[in-house]
Amino acid sequence: MGTAIRPLGARAGMAQKGDRNGFPSPARGAKETRAQTLTPPLSPPRGARGQDLETPIVFEALNAQPPDSLLGLIKAYNSDGRTGKIDLGVGVYRDAHGNTPVLKAVKAAERILLDTQDTKKYLGPEGDAGFSAGLQPIIFGDAHPLAGRIAALQTPGGTGALRLGAELIRAANADAAVRVGTPTWPNHTPIFAAAGLKIVAHRFADLATQAVDFEAVRQGLASASPGDVVLLHGCCHNPTGVDFSRAQWKEIAETLKARKLIPFVDLAYQGLGDGLEEDARATRLVLETVDEALVAYSCDKNFGLYRDRVGALYVVARDSGETAKVMSNLAALARVAWSMPPDHGAAVVRIILERPDLVAMWREELDVMRARINGNRAALAAADPALAFIRDQRGLFSNLAMTKPQAVALRDRHAIYCADSGRINLAGMQPADAGAIVAALKAEGCL
Repeated sequence: MGTAIRPLGARAGMAQKGDRNGFPSPARGAKETRAQTLTPPLSPPRGARGQDLETPIVFEALNAQPPDSLLGLIKAYNSDGRTGKIDLGVGVYRDAHGNTPVLKAVKAAERILLDTQDTKKYLGPEGDAGFSAGLQPIIFGDAHPLAGRIAALQTPGGTGALRLGAELIRAANADAAVRVGTPTWPNHTPIFAAAGLKIVAHRFADLATQAVDFEAVRQGLASASPGDVVLLHGCCHNPTGVDFSRAQWKEIAETLKARKLIPFVDLAYQGLGDGLEEDARATRLVLETVDEALVAYSCDKNFGLYRDRVGALYVVARDSGETAKVMSNLAALARVAWSMPPDHGAAVVRIILERPDLVAMWREELDVMRARINGNRAALAAADPALAFIRDQRGLFSNLAMTKPQAVALRDRHAIYCADSGRINLAGMQPADAGAIVAALKAEGCL
């Protein structure tokens, strides 16, 4: 980046000498009476402006925040008593029965963990090293050329990985801007902004044509300064399902290297597009081209561990010396963020990846999930020529070009629930729902 990572500073000052709880000890020879301990002041102390210090004056300055729209969508769907309602809103995998099951491989690993785990002591800020190491061949390949250059740390979900990466960027280069293609996952921009980073948006996809606006992407990268960070979806773009072609990925990788830009790859759906290997190819191409990069990884979707919050951050540095420096900063940043990550989900993934029989079971279940998603895509695409583009998109989501009033009308008049942005979750439907979805879209002028 051209700017060295700044190590975190030590705490300023030392505690006053006192008792074991840090309170100042009475002066030697001083006497403390019961009256002194229990007698309250004659009147409440008053602040600089004359207000009573007993009166709350901090939180009243807060502004109420709007509720999360997707959580509201869940509540509305659950309270809807109409038969035939369809939930295309919430971003989780659902099977043919509408359930989000615990994978059999996960259940088997949990039984092993229950029988063999002999302690609940802390793992340290870096988390389960076997977990983050076990994922590396899946992400980077069996014989990847990055040995000695990867700093890895377990995080609370992919969101934790994104936030930790944002904090690392801020520590390394506070002037770096984060280049974000739009539309993107709604939480991306707030995560980077909360870390104090500047966000610069460029258009990624045109919803009217359901295609990458690659000229806009080119212009966005051309306007970036050396050391800026470029957010990239590794596969199965959320919310559009539109991914770069291999030729476009190659051009992006070369541009990143030539302009000294830092890729930050969000890899949250590996295996749910075209397969584990196929979904990692773009990420590997980029990492094999550039000198420095970050990868936020999530096991929520491909292992079905949503509520267990299982993720990892990988940082690719230029050499082993820089990797050690990066790792020390990651550990320090994690220490003040969540101190130690939760263990259960990461331990489950580690156990699966350590046992060939469980790996085979997991891969088979992942194949079933992927086939169901792509089968739903094919069914909806076949229901109307105007939706043919959905067949070629990948992952859980597609983003239809519609207005918020149209999305509300789909819910109110047709019991079809999707995000106000027009994002639909293909795993939320059944193939037999395709006709009803198309009819509703036509009735509301969305097709």
